[in-house]
Amino acid sequence: MQILEKCWGNKSFALTLKEDGARGLAKGWAPTFIGYSMQGLCKFGFYEMFKIFYSDLLGEENTYLWRTSLYLAASASAEFFADIALAPMEACKVRIQTQPGYANNLRQCAPKMYAEEGVWAFYKGVVPLWMRQIPYTMMKFACFERTVELLYKHVVPKPRADCTKSEQLVVTFTAGYIAGVFCAIVSHPADSVVSVLNKESGSTATQVLKKLGPRGVWKGLVARIIMIGTLTALQWFIYDSVKVYFRLPRPPPPEMPESLKKKLGLTE
Repeated sequence: MQILEKCWGNKSFALTLKEDGARGLAKGWAPTFIGYSMQGLCKFGFYEMFKIFYSDLLGEENTYLWRTSLYLAASASAEFFADIALAPMEACKVRIQTQPGYANNLRQCAPKMYAEEGVWAFYKGVVPLWMRQIPYTMMKFACFERTVELLYKHVVPKPRADCTKSEQLVVTFTAGYIAGVFCAIVSHPADSVVSVLNKESGSTATQVLKKLGPRGVWKGLVARIIMIGTLTALQWFIYDSVKVYFRLPRPPPPEMPESLKKKLGLTE
């Protein structure tokens, strides 16, 4: 699902479909599969790790009070490392898809890029990739976490513990879609820049941004909102379903610690 999201959300998809038809979509499948598999594993895995790490640093009470900041920090940290894993494969994928005749597959593309531009060829897009993916992931995780909390508090007529697994997954899907809408909005300008940057050798992010202009960076936003919203919802649904199937820990929405309730005079 991570792979599908990037294919539909990236400008190289539209360009490939326009120039080469459906057959052209097979181009770059190897770097797409490898790159986004690595990124997805790092993103969700490191998020869980950093959330626990930062929570331990803050303590129970501050974790609750600053939970949104915790989600943002944990997701940003996770995406930082996830994009380092993704960048080489992303560069190869875009080069294969958007420069006809350059290379037919990953085995041809990677050595050729290295011979022409060195290691920098694989990481010249990592900074704009961070620009696109870090805000996207911060919104994806923080918005999802807070939306789930609000749905159980104000929409779902019973506590999460009393809901069936199916009902809980419906909440997950709904929260995922809402998060996806915001993800598409915050990441769209940087996505436009990254796509052009990897296609044009020698260009910088600043040059591409000036070339596209304010209207260019927002082109195609509506279609991206619909697609990314759906795919993000499916991502969270699948992720939560896997947890349910393998009986992995699924912490309930956060509640105010008893010690904090006493400090605020909320208990008798």
